[in-house]
Amino acid sequence: METIKVNIEWIEKNFCAALGDNVPGSVVVTAHDINELKKEISDTLRFHIDGMLQDGDFVPQWLVTGDYTFDYNYVDVASLLHACEPYAKMAALSRVTGINQRLLSHYANGLRNPRPAQRQRIVDGVHEIGRELLSVC
Repeated sequence: METIKVNIEWIEKNFCAALGDNVPGSVVVTAHDINELKKEISDTLRFHIDGMLQDGDFVPQWLVTGDYTFDYNYVDVASLLHACEPYAKMAALSRVTGINQRLLSHYANGLRNPRPAQRQRIVDGVHEIGRELLSVC
């Protein structure tokens, strides 16, 4: 099974995704929310593959048969924060990470970019919230 890397960024008020180098051609998708984006990625890739086949282009067999999974890579902190928004509000992330809620909001809106260590605190905070949710019986 192949893994297709999906690079996701937050552009103004939308998610934007580009598929990795192992997919021939260029596939870019935008959507208002993360669930819509993931659906559009799948639908657009299928449309792209069908078009390539109709044009007689070479398409790797694993793409034709659908033998792939997606690996979502949140390129910027804004896309990560917006993707987590339905499950972890800024107040919860602030409590878990110790990062001021207003600063998190600035990151989410692209007004500021966190240092790598700060980004890691956010990722660790999201994981901590996830572990807490998984521990519910």
